[in-house]
Amino acid sequence: MHLFGPENYQYCPLCGGELEPRLLKAGEPLRLVCKHCGFIFYIDPKLAVISLVPLAGGLVLTRRAINPGYGLWVVPGGFVDVGETLEEAVVRETLEETHLRVEVVRLFNVYSYKNHRTVVAAFLTRHMGGEPAAGDETLETRVFGPEEIPWTEIPFRSTLDALKEYLELLKTGRFPQTQ
Repeated sequence: MHLFGPENYQYCPLCGGELEPRLLKAGEPLRLVCKHCGFIFYIDPKLAVISLVPLAGGLVLTRRAINPGYGLWVVPGGFVDVGETLEEAVVRETLEETHLRVEVVRLFNVYSYKNHRTVVAAFLTRHMGGEPAAGDETLETRVFGPEEIPWTEIPFRSTLDALKEYLELLKTGRFPQTQ
């Protein structure tokens, strides 16, 4: 059972009728369809952003003050709100979680995993101002050098993958530092 799987939804968000799984098109997964009004309830992915913030020879990480992953280390990030661009979301989330003002340098990579609801867009950012400090969803914000990253305390695969890819590119000199 998946947290956002079809088994977790029973009623239509439009009319309150009962939802049932139906095969609408060969080769596609079962879709939830309202028995009363015919509404198709698609269970689509959520979009999140993360920020790789090079600073003082390392990368900025935050220790989470919320679940999932309470007390563990991640790069700044969060969900994209309706009405904002990915770039606006990564700047907002970085400021909220670290008190750092950043600008987007470029899209770094996009991470998606089978049977996971969240698609994560990772951005390389440039520090524009502010000092690292805990935000409202973080316990601590720190700069970690490449050798100091707490790998066993990182809860999300997308963060692990982005950090490993970033450090590999840095080591091989295939892209410049942003500071």
